[in-house]
Amino acid sequence: MKAIVTDFSFPNLEIEEGILRPTGASFVYGQCKTRELLLPFVVDADVVITQFAPITAEVIAAMTKAKAIVRYGIGVDNIDLDAAKAKGIPVANVPDYCIDEVADHTLAFILGLTRQVVSNCTTLRAGKWGLATPFDEMCALRDRTVGVIGFGRIGREVVARLRAFKCRVIAFDPVVPAREIEAAGATAGDLATVLGQTDIVTLHCPSNAKTRGIIGKEALAQMRPGALLINVARGDLVDPVALMDALQSGHLGGAALDVFNPEPIPAGHAVLSQGNVIVASHIASVSGPAVRTLRETVARQAAMALRGERMPNIVNGL
Repeated sequence: MKAIVTDFSFPNLEIEEGILRPTGASFVYGQCKTRELLLPFVVDADVVITQFAPITAEVIAAMTKAKAIVRYGIGVDNIDLDAAKAKGIPVANVPDYCIDEVADHTLAFILGLTRQVVSNCTTLRAGKWGLATPFDEMCALRDRTVGVIGFGRIGREVVARLRAFKCRVIAFDPVVPAREIEAAGATAGDLATVLGQTDIVTLHCPSNAKTRGIIGKEALAQMRPGALLINVARGDLVDPVALMDALQSGHLGGAALDVFNPEPIPAGHAVLSQGNVIVASHIASVSGPAVRTLRETVARQAAMALRGERMPNIVNGL
């Protein structure tokens, strides 16, 4: 048997190897993120572990022995789930390893923008004492309405944290009953309500056919002048051209982005020089305990698949 890791961002894979060694499987890893590298690499793998590599229908078709595909993370948008299902290969993720980290990061972004933390720090380091922005660009959350798009595990934790800041919260999720949203202390609304009636919009939905580009030119136009946009979910939820237009025109008051389309953000991209934008390199999920949990859970699910056991976090209906 053979377990492979297509790509990874950790210093080493000692955790994974330690968990997989008792299965008797060989353990091979690389940094394969292109079609040309992936196709020969996955051919004889019994289990494929992946992080960011594009596991397309073509890559899945090349798998001759695969019993499972396991992803480092919650989102599985880099894997063609339908192709895997058609070939009888279950795909598993790790749905609950970084909920608090991402929720905390969301609040850090919201406070960073509403309290102008980064711009004032930058101004002071440039030798200028005093406010970096006009008075009305700094506010207390109690005076703002926050819109939450996506009411899964992370969205719920974000709402729980926001309640402590005394702001009004409107949440939208087409698959969550309004009564659940109301029970969590938020107001349920449709997408138009969230966009049009809030001062801050934060995204917590997965990337799929229905959500990609959900924040485009039309959606941004519906947002209040001066509103703020937070994205710690997936870069392709937001049209980058429309986003830059809204920022540069002043319609959007600012944005905080842990994710972008594309990633990494190209050197010299205009978003990097926007004074009203906070950017980070897809780090919202990170903490020491969260990363260890992620790696251990992935390896344990891979070991289960190698032993012929059913994995607990299958996401493609097998």
